[in-house]
Amino acid sequence: MSATNGSSFLRSCALLAALALAGAPVIPAALAADTAAVRGGGSPEAVDALRDIVARQKAALAEGKAKTEAIDLEDVRPRLQRVIDDYERLLTRHPGFAAGWAAYGLFLCDPLVEDHKTALALLLKANGLDGEIPVVKNQIGVILAEQGRAIDALNYFLAAADLAPTEPLYHFQIGLVLSEARADFLKTKAWTPAVLDRTMLDAFARALSLAPERTDFAYRAAESYYDLAEPRWEDAYRAWTRLEERLEGRLETQTVRLHRARTLWKQGLAGDARELLATVDASELAGQRAKLAAEFDADDAAEKAARERPAAPASSPAPAPAGEAKVAFPAPAAPAK
Repeated sequence: MSATNGSSFLRSCALLAALALAGAPVIPAALAADTAAVRGGGSPEAVDALRDIVARQKAALAEGKAKTEAIDLEDVRPRLQRVIDDYERLLTRHPGFAAGWAAYGLFLCDPLVEDHKTALALLLKANGLDGEIPVVKNQIGVILAEQGRAIDALNYFLAAADLAPTEPLYHFQIGLVLSEARADFLKTKAWTPAVLDRTMLDAFARALSLAPERTDFAYRAAESYYDLAEPRWEDAYRAWTRLEERLEGRLETQTVRLHRARTLWKQGLAGDARELLATVDASELAGQRAKLAAEFDADDAAEKAARERPAAPASSPAPAPAGEAKVAFPAPAAPAK
């Protein structure tokens, strides 16, 4: 569900988690080295050095991700530190090498290193040297969103999408930040609910059209119908149905079925909703199933109580004083056109 309620801190945390799940950063250093090196002011020597650093970086990160125990992970720390030292030497020798700053900043965004404060400074430096590296703009947006600066983050996501209009991730980020930080955008008065809703849905639709195989994109896009100023339950139901038809895993399929049941309920199709809910029998979803059933029961109880509540007696008009006629005031005249 959307994280638009609650403190801005909680919203930004939810947004960061969602952005991370969306796949940012994108195997960044190799991308920076191969596509931006020469344009980014890199000499052949700098480009070769960056490629060597990237190779060592990838090997160290792969080893670290294979570790399952914290004590084992400590064995990788020296290798990660050597990568940092290599970047520092590279950029001391080649301070105008945008791709080097970009690769270093993106490396520091990896969960095994995770120094977002330093990473932001490095990425802003890269962006200043070369403003046409979309992955840099995207990752700046991710970090700004982490800091609760959703409006600034959106500008970077928009810029990334302008530079790489066929990259689905950047369009997805636009839809995501508008959805998760909805209240922040509306507070500025620069956005109306209708414009925000349309822009968010268009961004998700564009991402899905570019990456129809991404079920995670489809899942969040279906949820976005709940986030609208007026939720569109029928559209949400259709989106969830299309997604369920593509899924094969029992748990994934039944998770989507919970959403379908809820959207049926919201459309007033109580019987269909309960019937569909009864088909969700995965033990891992027992809690969610019980919660949704309780929501249905609470709605039923409230509706029954409203039907049984006696109507309030109509109040009788006060009698006019003796000898005084009741005066009927005319309705206001329609304004002149």
